[in-house]
Amino acid sequence: MNQPLNPPHLPGVMPVLRLIPMPADANPSGDVFGGWIMSQVDLAGSVPAVLRAGGRVATVAVNAFAFKAPVNIGDLVSFFARIVKTGRTSITVEVEVWSQRRWGAAELVQVTDATLTYVAVGSDGKSRELPAEA
Repeated sequence: MNQPLNPPHLPGVMPVLRLIPMPADANPSGDVFGGWIMSQVDLAGSVPAVLRAGGRVATVAVNAFAFKAPVNIGDLVSFFARIVKTGRTSITVEVEVWSQRRWGAAELVQVTDATLTYVAVGSDGKSRELPAEA
């Protein structure tokens, strides 16, 4: 049985989500909604942000977002993320999305890349400083 493929890894890249879109996630043309992908990208980017912030974060900006290829129903869609910049309260994360088509054929296609910025927030919902790196 073939194993799911992973794209070439860059330093600091972390696999954060792996999903299979279903028919309810498709538009009338049969492609997965861009909004569904954007939502998953936001979740994926938040994983390293939450780990770095040591707690709650909020999305404050989508700095860049590019759709490179459609996602098909039944693809195995993998989301990889890495922190590219931190500020006093903010964390900027790059997310790459890869789609494995026809699992047995093992065709792997980069479908999206994005850059998002998150801010660490306290229990009061206001921004807070990031903890020192360990």
